Amino acid sequence: MSSTTADHSKAQPAPPGVMVIFGAGGDLARRKLFPALYHLMTDGLLAENFRIIVVDRRDRDAEAYRAYIDEKARPHVSKAITDDLWQELLQRIHYLNGDFQQADTYTRMSTLLDEIDRDHHTGGNCLYYLATPPDFFGDIATRLHAAGLSAEGPDQWRHLVVERPFGRDLESARALNRTLQAAFKEDQIFRIDHYLGKETVQNILMYRFANSTVEPIWNHRYIDHMQITVAESIGVGTRGAYYETAGAMRDMVPNHLLALLSTVTMEPANSLDGNAVRDEQAKILRAIQPILPEQVLTDVVRGQYAEGIDSKGEHVPGYRSEARVASDSATETFVAMKVLIDSWRWAGVPFYLRTGKRLPGRFTEIVVQFKQAPNMMFRDSLVRREQVPPNTLVLRIQPNEGIGLSFNAKVPSTVPQLSPVEMDFSYSDYFGDGPTTGYETLLYECMNGDPTLFKRADVIESGWELVEPILDVWQALPPRDFPNYAAGSWGPKEAEALMSRDGRGWRPCKACSID
Repeated sequence: MSSTTADHSKAQPAPPGVMVIFGAGGDLARRKLFPALYHLMTDGLLAENFRIIVVDRRDRDAEAYRAYIDEKARPHVSKAITDDLWQELLQRIHYLNGDFQQADTYTRMSTLLDEIDRDHHTGGNCLYYLATPPDFFGDIATRLHAAGLSAEGPDQWRHLVVERPFGRDLESARALNRTLQAAFKEDQIFRIDHYLGKETVQNILMYRFANSTVEPIWNHRYIDHMQITVAESIGVGTRGAYYETAGAMRDMVPNHLLALLSTVTMEPANSLDGNAVRDEQAKILRAIQPILPEQVLTDVVRGQYAEGIDSKGEHVPGYRSEARVASDSATETFVAMKVLIDSWRWAGVPFYLRTGKRLPGRFTEIVVQFKQAPNMMFRDSLVRREQVPPNTLVLRIQPNEGIGLSFNAKVPSTVPQLSPVEMDFSYSDYFGDGPTTGYETLLYECMNGDPTLFKRADVIESGWELVEPILDVWQALPPRDFPNYAAGSWGPKEAEALMSRDGRGWRPCKACSID
């Protein structure tokens, strides 16, 4: 999507520059960032004069860090590794031992950046990647600015990449935005959500607006409802301390789920320009009807997993038995909710969102269920003597990225009979295997300065405005029935009731071992 791409049929290498990774000894760097950089390198999308500075407190040198990444990142590279190319990437690493909160670290960083620019002609371009705990985000940005490292010169860029969470409530999100914007201009800030790097998420815009068979029916006249599910089969693992302060609502809804919702419901932008697309997404978030306190009790469900049997058939502990979790924790590990968008296109169409841990499988999908066709003509032609099944479109984000469509067809027989059938498009089958971390596209667009796939400050704040009233009610009324769903199940029974009250039901996951 980059506006800097000259040949639209083939992506060009990103411009030269230095990627500075704060928190380079952490999980994100070894599992996502270095594999993504290698994938970009194999595709010829990294400039020859691209270099990496890793910043970490550990007392080691560049060779020791290269050996660390060689061991820890290799297993997460999805493509077959060419040793020469992998070693070339490792040799581009420079190590800076320093404390994020010490001014001296940034003074030495400035000196190192000058040396690298002189030796490798990086153009003075810098991509600062904050792969750190969120408590460091504002401080690092402020210190970069104080050291003169946020200022851009002619034909020179300085971009700041911030990982989620973007605050833990509306007040803290606003405070973080103010701090970041005091150090960097808004167009220099790239708030990253790796879900937006998934091919299917990007393809939603192409699918909707480039197909004349789709866009005319993408509205309340033809669509009955949508479901957005982000399911995880794992528990909190080693993240118990973080999860106790976040919970499923803060962790997933203001970012991942609302990003998917705004992408699938936005109005067409005038172009693929980053701000034009984000303007339309921001309008959608502002059009979501506020959830009143009394509605929280009926339209929002929270749950916490108990011990149970996971998708592999193994016994797993309940949330309260996980490491660094309180034995009487009131933290939710599951959320389901119903929202309405107050616009001409979506008047009366409910959107059901759900996310949770220790569910029967790991998958993310958007289900678009169309309204039922009139039944009278076919009342004697149905195989199971039911109503004519509604058509369903499924946008699969992970694990098998693609699009599926169910529709009704005649069963081969001398007797006219209808039965649902499915058409399926899979990215891997049609286009071959592509990058799998979700970070390749995002890093590439950061380097090119294309903001389309990144969160703007107003979008972040709109997300928190929606969920904060829910969090306030939950704070005032702690749950009395936790834990309320077994690990390996589809969440609390109230999640099913949320839809059954409207005469609807969640779509079973056909990719999971348990439906």
